[in-house]
Amino acid sequence: MIQQRNIAVCIILSIVTCGIYGLYWLVCLTNDTNTAAGTTDGTSGGMVLLLTIVTCNIYSLYWGYKQGEKIDIAKQKKGMPSSDSNVLYLLLCLFVPVVAWALMQNELNNLAA
Repeated sequence: MIQQRNIAVCIILSIVTCGIYGLYWLVCLTNDTNTAAGTTDGTSGGMVLLLTIVTCNIYSLYWGYKQGEKIDIAKQKKGMPSSDSNVLYLLLCLFVPVVAWALMQNELNNLAA
């Protein structure tokens, strides 16, 4: 089941905790997207966090692109039109990851509603 999260609270908590909550949010986004898309072979949230740290944030670019694909799959399963936002998430993860996460969370909130 996908949990709806308040995007503003997630951003504020990420700032207040100096990014620690942001790491938790990254894990939750990954797990919720895997659940929504129904992918059992997808990378888990914990593994994404580990790979992002080990690769000095390079893995997060690939992750952002793949998140766009998974969100599109989940939207198609619900009968919603896909947005093909893979490249958008990739670029946002490169420059302002919090905005990418907020957009992903918004899509997941819409899917959970």
